[in-house]
Amino acid sequence: MDSLKLRCCSVAGCDLPPLCYNESMRNNDLTPEEKEVIENKGTEMPFSGEYYNFFREGTYTCRRCNAPLYESSGKFHSGCGWPSFDEEIPGAVKHVPDPDGLRTEIICANCGAHLGHVFTGEKFTETDTRHCVNSLSIRFIPKEERHNERS
Repeated sequence: MDSLKLRCCSVAGCDLPPLCYNESMRNNDLTPEEKEVIENKGTEMPFSGEYYNFFREGTYTCRRCNAPLYESSGKFHSGCGWPSFDEEIPGAVKHVPDPDGLRTEIICANCGAHLGHVFTGEKFTETDTRHCVNSLSIRFIPKEERHNERS
């Protein structure tokens, strides 16, 4: 029997155990632009992402591993230039100190993909939280398709 090839990713400053996953779990091929954001922690240009001004009912998933991250009910227009959410699906997103020492990075709890940053104290919504997410880090699944997957 072949042994499973595991890849571990530990995030600097994070007190949680390293994220380990089977390479086969990373089943989505990424474009160079997606790799720059997801793997190299880059940022797409503001107001350029496909989900910035996009409001349909459904679920946003990790572009790398397909894990559900956000429901459309938590998405709002903040005017910041990137998709904004005021809550994540419980346990789906990890908050870790950013290397710049000023911000808090958000990553997929399943695979460690860079999503963006989270900000508090801005008073945009009742939760007083804004997840500023790169469109290149997520995919949208319409409610109808999610319902069909469960049937």
